[in-house]
Amino acid sequence: MANKQVWTATGRRKRAIAQVRMTGGTGNITINGVAIDEYMPNKMLIMDIKQPLVETNNENRFDIDVKVNGGGYSGQAGAIRLGITRALLSFDANTDQSREDSYRHILKNAGFIKRDPRVKERKKYGLRKARRAPQFSKR
Repeated sequence: MANKQVWTATGRRKRAIAQVRMTGGTGNITINGVAIDEYMPNKMLIMDIKQPLVETNNENRFDIDVKVNGGGYSGQAGAIRLGITRALLSFDANTDQSREDSYRHILKNAGFIKRDPRVKERKKYGLRKARRAPQFSKR
């Protein structure tokens, strides 16, 4: 049995954490053991997940297996996209990164490499939410 090469990466977004395993294959994406079309409720989220593969022309080149937990569907989609991006960068690590056709150059110009740091702000005591104060009554 031939030993397949595997590229792994982790992506995070809001409260979601995604562990991505990428192997050579035909373009199948499974999330938590379920096909991507059955797991994600929205076609826009599926398109968002596949963007790094589309930008680098690898839609049908890799099989991707994802384990994701935490957060909602949007946060999970962002975490998976970052994980796929990092896996593609580890796949392309041996090429010259200064070239215009390197994956790093393509994905960086598309804005996929940077992690989105926005998370929910914690609730403070005496307030209703993070910043929402109770209604003021003068009398």
